[in-house]
Amino acid sequence: MLSCGVWEVRYLPDAQAELEGVPPREQAAIENAIKKLAQLGGQLPYPHSSNVQGATNLRELRPRGGNSPWRAFYRRVSDIYVIAAIGPEAQNNSRDFNRAVAAAQDRLDDLEED
Repeated sequence: MLSCGVWEVRYLPDAQAELEGVPPREQAAIENAIKKLAQLGGQLPYPHSSNVQGATNLRELRPRGGNSPWRAFYRRVSDIYVIAAIGPEAQNNSRDFNRAVAAAQDRLDDLEED
């Protein structure tokens, strides 16, 4: 959980585990993007955040203003931003990007059903 701003941001356990598999430099970039999300919430502008095309109610954090090869996929659930998956940027690895998007949607849907 991260609450260094106005908004609370939490990782789902699977997303936290995925983050640990990301190179340290990219982990730091993701954490920096999450701090921006905690400060600005839904006001976080492009290129730092954007809708995921083809997904329902899913956004991606784009570390380093989109210049990172990694993304954090999230949704606002009640008053909390939930990081549901970490995956590669679409143009670097579209197959694993699509897997991460599907995983994020499934995890968030399961969370919202509970």
